[in-house]
Amino acid sequence: MAAPFTQKIIETIRAIPEGRVTTYGRVAALAGNKRGARQVARVLHSSSRTENLPWHRVINREGRISLGEMQGYDEQKRLLLAEGVRFDETDRVDLERFGWQPLEPMVSGT
Repeated sequence: MAAPFTQKIIETIRAIPEGRVTTYGRVAALAGNKRGARQVARVLHSSSRTENLPWHRVINREGRISLGEMQGYDEQKRLLLAEGVRFDETDRVDLERFGWQPLEPMVSGT
């Protein structure tokens, strides 16, 4: 069983709806630790396949894909474009338009 914070990260990422994105820091905050962005990246790296996570919906705070070319950048951009997420001429996603803002934190009482 995953640690409680790790499980909350997984639940939060699963909740990101199609056609929306959020940031590593926002996932961490929603999962209960606003300083846990690096742990979000670790969970995405280690658990995206096994947990069937929509990993492509998590981007950096600048609205950009953090992965480099040959490391998943092209796949992530392709998946986001297929969901209707648009990039500007500088390859940035408008977080005001496409950002996911749940009404309540994802932290559960269990």
